[in-house]
Amino acid sequence: MASQSPFENDCREIHGMCDEPCRLSRLLAHRSSSERQQIKVTYRAMFGEDLVGRLRNTLLPDQDNELCNLLYLWMLDPAERDAIMARDAIESGLTGYRALVEIFTRRKQEQLFFTKQAYLGRFKKNMEQDMLLVALAASHKSHHDEPSWHIAKCDARRLYDAKKGGTGSVDEATILEMFSKRSIPQVRLAFSSYKHIYGHDYTKALKKNVFGEFEESLSVVVKCIYSPSKYYCKLLQKSMQRPESNKRLVTRAILGSDDVGMDKIKLAFKSNFGRNLGDFIHESLPQSDYRDFLWMWQGGQ
Repeated sequence: MASQSPFENDCREIHGMCDEPCRLSRLLAHRSSSERQQIKVTYRAMFGEDLVGRLRNTLLPDQDNELCNLLYLWMLDPAERDAIMARDAIESGLTGYRALVEIFTRRKQEQLFFTKQAYLGRFKKNMEQDMLLVALAASHKSHHDEPSWHIAKCDARRLYDAKKGGTGSVDEATILEMFSKRSIPQVRLAFSSYKHIYGHDYTKALKKNVFGEFEESLSVVVKCIYSPSKYYCKLLQKSMQRPESNKRLVTRAILGSDDVGMDKIKLAFKSNFGRNLGDFIHESLPQSDYRDFLWMWQGGQ
């Protein structure tokens, strides 16, 4: 007799409420990525259909409901989810560049490969859009190399020397070469080494420069690589701080935070803003099913 999946009861409930986003949130918002994958496997075994496909058909027709969109993305495989978010980022032009950087910096090489394949399959075009993203994609090829402090110190000095005298800009060729030849962990170590040697974050050095388009893009890359928990907690705070909260931006922050880990996000939020994330969610967003999802997502009961 086959052993029963611990998620069978959940799947029975989900099957009867696929068109009720509020009730789905209570079941799914607090689930880890691994648990969500097991729920999908169990659901297919029990009902013979793909749970994500069912959610797409029942939730997405309500395009004005951001909770429906969030639930659908929440249950996708990471590669499929990133492909959709990359498309939205590209279609929104320059304002979506940060979302592309987030995808390229948080994925390992094999994950990024599947994301690019999923994007190509869905939208019939390549995902990379500029030289900085191409360099980041190349950096993943050495992702499994052991980071070296010696290389990090050399790269830190290269970063310092890459500043162009009186122009206030940076040497693009030096930066692109470094990113394309180093793994993401190695680049992160170089930023740590830079702070140790020069006494300040590399982003602070960039702020002193005259910002061109490349420098602005580089600043986003540095923040995503050096401290992803800090980056995403600030994105959460920024997206909920406005009088009319930007729910699409909140959704992007939630999905990115899922890869970093909730404990790290909550610690970073407390460290940066002196308050608990859960309290901030309650104070910043009006009562709604969407706010309830965020509350349960960050650990509320």
